[in-house]
Amino acid sequence: MKSKVVADAAEALKGLQSGMMVMSGGFGLCGNPERCIQHIAQSGLRDLTIVSNNCGNQGRGLAALLQNRQVSKVICSFIGGNPDLAQQYLAGEVQVELNPQGTLAERIRAGGAGLGGFFTPTGVGTAVAEGKEVREIEGRKYLFEKPLKADYAIVRAHIGDTFGNLRFYRTSRNFNPLMATAARVTVVEVDKLVEVGQLDPDDIHLPGMFVQHIFQASHDNPIEHRTVRSRGEA
Repeated sequence: MKSKVVADAAEALKGLQSGMMVMSGGFGLCGNPERCIQHIAQSGLRDLTIVSNNCGNQGRGLAALLQNRQVSKVICSFIGGNPDLAQQYLAGEVQVELNPQGTLAERIRAGGAGLGGFFTPTGVGTAVAEGKEVREIEGRKYLFEKPLKADYAIVRAHIGDTFGNLRFYRTSRNFNPLMATAARVTVVEVDKLVEVGQLDPDDIHLPGMFVQHIFQASHDNPIEHRTVRSRGEA
């Protein structure tokens, strides 16, 4: 079996090209694949479509790609807290496709599951419904949403083994596992890399069959481990 372990983000992402669609896990600044983002920011790639909950926050995370003018389109569910995206969107420099957050997650899940789409009541009668099929089912109107699939998914996990079986840290589990299933190539950076067999099969959040490349990387954690008082006072 060919090893999935690579040295770093540069080796894992060597097939990424300008014009591709990239799904990036994370929620705000939680669970971001920071080393992958850093490499893409330094790569000089352009015209990327980014699928992410919010495409950066307060100048950090994926905002680095916006600051470098590497992004042509963002498919997301939240712009607030991201002045780079708001500014470029209002200036007509970046296309933004806003999705209700649950719809965004389900579109990604549908892409990973091989589904042709799904009907949801969310967004009926709003700007979200423009140009989309609306069908009445049992007396209620539903909006048809298409699946999302990407060329690459960049994912951050807490622990992974050399085959790519993964465990995620708390709320970073929200978008990361979904995106890993919906891309042609999934790249994972982990805080801790272990050998196959060291993870309890019942504790694996995502099986390694969805992972093509994995590497260990150190991370800053501006959100995930932040506290407002000492543990002893809690």
